[in-house]
Parts: sequence; structure tokens; C-alpha cells
Amino acid sequence: MKILVTGHKGYIGTLMVPMLLDKGYDVVGLDTDLYARSTFGEGIVEIPELKKDIRDVELSDVEGFNAVLHLAGLSNDPLGNLNPKLTEEINYQASVEIAKLAKQAGVERFIFSSSCSNYGAGGEDWLNEKSAFNPVTPYGVSKVKVEQDVSQLADDNFSPTFLRNATAYGVSPRLRFDLVLNNLVAWAYTKGLVYIKSDGTPWRPIVHIEDISRAFIAVLEAPRESIHNEAFNVGRNEDNYQIRDLAEIVKDTVPNCRIEYAPGAGPDKRCYRVDCSKIANVLPNFKPKWNAKKGAVELYEIYQKVGLTLEEFEGSKYQRIAHIKYLISNDLLNGELRWQTEELKVVE
Repeated sequence: MKILVTGHKGYIGTLMVPMLLDKGYDVVGLDTDLYARSTFGEGIVEIPELKKDIRDVELSDVEGFNAVLHLAGLSNDPLGNLNPKLTEEINYQASVEIAKLAKQAGVERFIFSSSCSNYGAGGEDWLNEKSAFNPVTPYGVSKVKVEQDVSQLADDNFSPTFLRNATAYGVSPRLRFDLVLNNLVAWAYTKGLVYIKSDGTPWRPIVHIEDISRAFIAVLEAPRESIHNEAFNVGRNEDNYQIRDLAEIVKDTVPNCRIEYAPGAGPDKRCYRVDCSKIANVLPNFKPKWNAKKGAVELYEIYQKVGLTLEEFEGSKYQRIAHIKYLISNDLLNGELRWQTEELKVVE
């Protein structure tokens, strides 16, 4: 099976691609590589690729593939808030256009990396795939709109599937520190502090990026009738945590650290618990292998191995929004998040 992975050089994609190759898939990537200067630890597995912004994808780019795994986009709430118009163009409009082109090209499966951010201010209730959308950020809104529009494209020859990932964590060649578990462990390791920016009460489902990749592979392996135009919450029910519980796990993992709440910290309106029973029941090949404790240990050990410093952790290299602002301020990207010249794409 020949697969196109958009965003193959991002946080999830750099881990997913080797897993797809190990399964014997023929994989091609498509990525503008905004984070070429942000590689963490060991290098990235190279595959045939199209160096292209997803806003510029053409029919010829998606021809000849059996499936498109669409990961690319502005990757989190703060980055989405930086310019809601660009979030609309990149995360929503470009994603829908790629799905339309894939359908036109005869691509059979389109797997979209959606998000549990769709549920937004979900409160204390358990939310399943039929629960109401309640996004509270441009990022969440964009994911909802893609699902709604692409679902209308489904027919006998084109099967979209929507994987609503819980909050991601885990080590990647394109590591991010703006994710809750990655962030808390980095604070604990570099500063001896588990620093919580809310009051610790919000619920958040979390899932390792390796298990997200397993979900994509499970969809590729599943019979068409099981995944056709279906949405799945990606994670496990037992991996819904309150932020304060994650803080305790980190405190137990990283020696000589303490928990501290930000001054005036209050509840975060992004609060939701998700029911992941459907993916477990419908996709028996999906076998998650990670939990928060194991993930915290993995993160702590890699931070130790590379000697992570506070300056690296708080700097612009691995913080998505800070890195984008750095590229813009140094005239590497323009305000539309496009590379200024071909030469500036080269890693310095």
C-alpha cells in the first residue's frame, strides 16, 4: 500500500513514519518543514518527500496513493491563536482541499488527525464520539470544521476516518515542550519544580504519540466497513487525568522536585474526559502500550541523556509559537508563514 503522510516531519510524523515503514508500507512525505531547526536528539528517518506547503497541494501530488494520512497543520491552541485567519486557511481550508483532491485522484482512504479539543469546554461528563462539539479555540474550531466538511465527501470509493487524538505526549525527533506531560517533566528536570499554570482541577485525556501512530495503522489495517466515515477518540479511558494527578506522577518520577501552582492560577475552561471505548471495540488491532507513568519516565530519561537545560526548554527552539515568532523576526518566514526564499530553508 502506498501512503502519503502530510506533516511527516512534525512531532507525530517523525515517529509515525518509521512505524509505517516497519509495517512494510510504501511511504512518501509532504511537509514545508517549519521546524527544520528544531530537531531533538537523533536524526529523522528520511523518505521520499514533497517539500510543499499544504496550501499549495495539487492533484498530481496526491495521485497514485492508496491512502492519505493528514497530520499537517498549525499544531496547538496558542499557535492557532497567533493568527486565527491563518489557522482557518491552513488547518481548515487547506485540509478540506487536500481531501477533495485525494477523492478526485482516486485515493481510497483519508485519515485525518483530529483532536479531542473538538469537545473543548466539556466539563466533568464523559464524552464519546456522539457528544456535542464545544471548541473554545481557533485550533479546535478548525478541527471540527474539517470533520464536518470532509465527512460530506464520503462515498463508495472514498472513505474518510477522523482520529480525535487525546493530548499528545512522548519523545520525538521534533519534540514539543508545549504539551502538558512533556512540559511538566521538563520543568521538574531543569528547575526542580512541577509548575502548574491552572488550579490543577481540569481533566485532560492524554495519549503517547507512538499509540497515536498505532491508531492510524489500525485504521489502515481495518476492513473498510469498520472505519468508513467514522470518528474515534484515540486513547484509553484510564488515561484521563486531572492536571494535579499528572503533577504527582511527575513528582514521583523526577527526584528532588516539588509542585508549585502559578500565582492566581484558576480553572482552565479546556476541561474534558473522553470515552475511548469505541476504538477498543471496533479496532481490535489498536493496542496502546503507554501510560502517564511510563511516559514520564521516558521523558525524564531522555532529558537526562541529552542534558536538557532550562535555556533550551524555555527558548525558541522547541516551543512551537516561540519558534515561529523567531523565524518571522529573523525574516526567515513572512507573516503568512511561508518561507521567504528557497535558500532560507537550509538549516543553519
